[in-house]
Amino acid sequence: MKILISADMEGATGVTWPADVLPGTPEWERCRALFTSDVNAAVLGFFDGGADTVLINEAHSTMRNLLLEQLDERAEMLTGRHKALSMVEGVQHGDVDGIAFVGYHAGAGMEGVLSHTYLANSVTGVWLNDVRASEGLLNAQVVAEYGVPVVLVTGDDVACEDALGYAPEALKVAVKDHVSRYAAVCRTPARTAADIRAAAKEAAHLAVRHEPVVGGPFTVAVEFDAEHLAMAATVVPGVARIGERKVAYTSGTMYEGIRTFKAVTTVVSSAIEEQYG
Repeated sequence: MKILISADMEGATGVTWPADVLPGTPEWERCRALFTSDVNAAVLGFFDGGADTVLINEAHSTMRNLLLEQLDERAEMLTGRHKALSMVEGVQHGDVDGIAFVGYHAGAGMEGVLSHTYLANSVTGVWLNDVRASEGLLNAQVVAEYGVPVVLVTGDDVACEDALGYAPEALKVAVKDHVSRYAAVCRTPARTAADIRAAAKEAAHLAVRHEPVVGGPFTVAVEFDAEHLAMAATVVPGVARIGERKVAYTSGTMYEGIRTFKAVTTVVSSAIEEQYG
């Protein structure tokens, strides 16, 4: 059994503040250990549950945040940026039986600790076939095309509620309870590690590949906080404005859909101006 862990940081134990996840800050350096603890607990739990291989795909920001030296020696880690499937890289090779979304968070425009979708700000909402979408929903649709079930989701309580919509059978572990975008009631790392490990052990039994799901076409709409960002996004072929600050495109598969979304957010990032956005 092979498990892929897609590891994001905003939903990690103790993380509540932008500096906690911004590489190079003292707060980020401290929270790297908390993030690593969550991921390692999932690794341990999956091996407890019978996994033969656990591959961790670093999915936050620079994708160089986890402390490799603190991970269980049986695990392997894919770290670094510029990957074909970004947050779920590795699922496309046909050997993954289940995927875990560790440290996930709610989407742009939603309640939730550090809620966003790909860009920390600028994107104010994303919709997939008219349903408001988080990174979890987008990534779940991608992995379904490879016949891989989402078996575990960890994050704040809002992220776990969000996961009920895209992975109802998956185990969920809330490591903190949302108070505001920058505040949460946090559990200690010893407690969350135990909870994640126990859930991952149980979730391993759900790691059974199924027939690939062909669910297209997929229409993705993206709303921004400034008009010029919508204009910039239309540089990407197939992307058209559907409002003053909103664009949309349609893809036949979510493989194409997530790659176009990545192109849109990359182009928009280059159009954001200091202070004014």
